[in-house]
Amino acid sequence: MSDAAQPTAAEVRASVEALKSALDHHLEVVERRARGTRGAAADAAVNAAYDDLAAAGEAYDALLYGAYDEVTPFEIPGGESAHGYLGPDEPTALSVYMRRDYTVSDPLRLLAQAQRVTDLDPDAVDPSEGDADTPGSSVHAALGVLFGEFEPDELATRHKEFGLTEGDSTLWVVADDEPAEPGEWLDQPFDGADPERVVCRYDISTVFDDEDTEDIEDTEDTEDIDADDADDADADAAPGAGQGAARRGAGGYGAGGGESEDDAAVSAR
Repeated sequence: MSDAAQPTAAEVRASVEALKSALDHHLEVVERRARGTRGAAADAAVNAAYDDLAAAGEAYDALLYGAYDEVTPFEIPGGESAHGYLGPDEPTALSVYMRRDYTVSDPLRLLAQAQRVTDLDPDAVDPSEGDADTPGSSVHAALGVLFGEFEPDELATRHKEFGLTEGDSTLWVVADDEPAEPGEWLDQPFDGADPERVVCRYDISTVFDDEDTEDIEDTEDTEDIDADDADDADADAAPGAGQGAARRGAGGYGAGGGESEDDAAVSAR
């Protein structure tokens, strides 16, 4: 950055004063709502103060860096969920949204299972499909039979039996202002999945397993370094004693046929 483009000390000082004012205002509206002035207007005031505080913090951080090559230790969360829950304080109606992904990894097993269901229960086949599209010969028809015959939770538990591989899944519990009328949302069932009205959600994904593995590997690296440092210290203190310690450090949980550290961590989870 050139000298001409650098913020002045006065600009940085004015920015930090604006940040202080934004902090005071944010605390004021939060305290006001906590004292009992609740409702949509109070929530909107807190959200607006949050946005103002975030903007003031980002502006000060940028000016501070531009003038002095320094930053603050604060990070402004982004994304759709920055404001958190904005639904009713006491929900009287709830909607549950669920998504589970699968891949058809073994079509022959899928077709065989659908045919077995059809043989035991001929009514499981939709008569409108006709004879050309039978569960034993069409993946499309087989999926219709299996998902029509078994509950979603049973399919999730037995997915391998049906030639399916499980992917990511999520379940959202969303607060509604009032119960929906019968048939009201059937044409567009997922339009009401508002992230800001989510009471709770549960996600399953292999990406979380990858993160856990990275954490385990980081822990292993740290332990290896600590073990090496300890071995060096033992070697310096008592020649000959450190050799056995080095073998123990290198062998770790895997030495002597014991449980590996990875297996121990996975079992603990």
